[in-house]
Amino acid sequence: MRIARIAHPQGVAFVAVHGEEAAEIAEHPFGTPTFTGRKWPLADVRLLAPILPTKIIGIGRNYADHAAELGNEVPAEPLVFLKPNTSVIGPNVEIKIPPASERVDFEGELAVIIGQPCRDVPKAKAAGVVMGYTIANDVTARDLQKKDVQFTRAKGFDTFCPMGPFIETEFDPSDVRVVTEVDGEVKQDGRTSLMVHDIPSLIEYVSAVMTLLPGDVILTGTPAGVGPMRAGQTVSVTVDGLGTLTNPVANR
Repeated sequence: MRIARIAHPQGVAFVAVHGEEAAEIAEHPFGTPTFTGRKWPLADVRLLAPILPTKIIGIGRNYADHAAELGNEVPAEPLVFLKPNTSVIGPNVEIKIPPASERVDFEGELAVIIGQPCRDVPKAKAAGVVMGYTIANDVTARDLQKKDVQFTRAKGFDTFCPMGPFIETEFDPSDVRVVTEVDGEVKQDGRTSLMVHDIPSLIEYVSAVMTLLPGDVILTGTPAGVGPMRAGQTVSVTVDGLGTLTNPVANR
């Protein structure tokens, strides 16, 4: 199922997308969704970020080529950080470059959406706690990341976590292409099969630290090719099978 969150003439709703039509889901999309019967053409609604998580768990240096391009070692265990949910924006919303930073980078990623409360999930059962997958851009103030050492400020500004456009519930994430373009020029081009720690391992590791809740997001890391964005540019992240997430860039 392809799930989206939309703004429609009467408010906001979760929907299942079938072709060019959006069918309203009653209450929430977790478990087995039920439908209200209301439908809208996609052309008549606005796509929002497909989920508003209680927390966003980032995984650093999960592609060896990305770790190398920044002069870092590949970590033996997943390198975990958090982004606030106030950093989330949807498709076509501006990424705002804050005045505190002189270099803000794009980082195209595959994102995992958790579907049920869980803790201490073994790898063998990790697929059972996943609701689906979407696209994310783990926007990072690179100069502040180097200055602060820890990642909170560098990755936590408002608008620093674009997500969307949809959540795909039937999707094999094991070997798909992740491409980031800036103004149509390819900057990143990798495959999820090159992750250092695969998705079941990430779920096992993170859930041993903290309880995961429905709608929580795990960002799985970014391939090599990260680089700066400037106001006036447009950044697009494409994941095979999930579509394209596009956001313009502006100064805050």
